[in-house]
Amino acid sequence: MSTALPPKPRHRGARSHVLIVASEYNQEFTDALVTNTQEELDELLGSGRCDLVRVPGAFEIPAVAEAFIAEEKPDVVIALGLILRGQTMHGDHIASTVTETLMEMSVRHRMPIIHEVLLVEDEKQAYARCIGSKLNRGREAARSAVRALDTFAQLKRTSTRHFPSNA
Repeated sequence: MSTALPPKPRHRGARSHVLIVASEYNQEFTDALVTNTQEELDELLGSGRCDLVRVPGAFEIPAVAEAFIAEEKPDVVIALGLILRGQTMHGDHIASTVTETLMEMSVRHRMPIIHEVLLVEDEKQAYARCIGSKLNRGREAARSAVRALDTFAQLKRTSTRHFPSNA
């Protein structure tokens, strides 16, 4: 596990549309993830559009993200949530399902989906990743989103230059 945030990227692209889908469950931590993500995006993207949709829990994130992708066509999706592992396998099953579904959506839609639905052992780990400054996954999500936006924009420029469409 990385213990340092990635460096701040410089956004080179045009005005971007970011969709954040965040769970409400474990509210103290998910609210902090959202706030940190939004603050970092404001600094990195400036005038870009950032929509926030809250859902009850982590399990609902992929379905709601899918619906918004179909209707709104954002440039990047950031999924935020927190699952406390607990004493049963339920949290692991939810985390695995969310992870697999978000990855499949990213590939199918050919768009970046930043996965910060965290599975943690206890509130101490949750605090460190959501509220603390050293491992802050909200800021990391924003930085990853901006880097992914630039990468996908570069891929689009390259593919249209080398692989013209037959349309």
